[in-house]
Amino acid sequence: MIHGVIIKKLITHADERGFFREIIRVTDGFFKEGFGQLSHSLVYPGVIKAWHAHKLQGQWNYVACGLLKVVLCDFRPASPTFREKTEFFAGDNQPEQVYYFPAGVLHGYQCINGPMHIIYVTSGVYDQTDEIRIPQDTPEIGYNWKI
Repeated sequence: MIHGVIIKKLITHADERGFFREIIRVTDGFFKEGFGQLSHSLVYPGVIKAWHAHKLQGQWNYVACGLLKVVLCDFRPASPTFREKTEFFAGDNQPEQVYYFPAGVLHGYQCINGPMHIIYVTSGVYDQTDEIRIPQDTPEIGYNWKI
């Protein structure tokens, strides 16, 4: 696992009426950076969104429906896991989870089944100067999204 990345398993309370699932609490240890913004994104099947990171903000993601292949790449030169990649699936028919990645960790995903709804919380508000964006096919990362 990339240094600083957290995957929090969630508990679901289900019955004949549906379910209730708590995602994030202010008392969660990884929530110490604070709250900046809550956002919701809709992504269609086959769409790849990569690579994106923040210089200062951490981010927590929750896939409400649909299926994602998530890939994280440590882009922090001083990190013990610099250039390491972690990949996993999130969403439908996967363990209930919310995942966190700190500033400097690149985030990318591909919608495998959708439309997919992802809800995310950042520790700061949107600020274009905080953005790191790298094309999905950059040789610098060397990830093949077709596999």
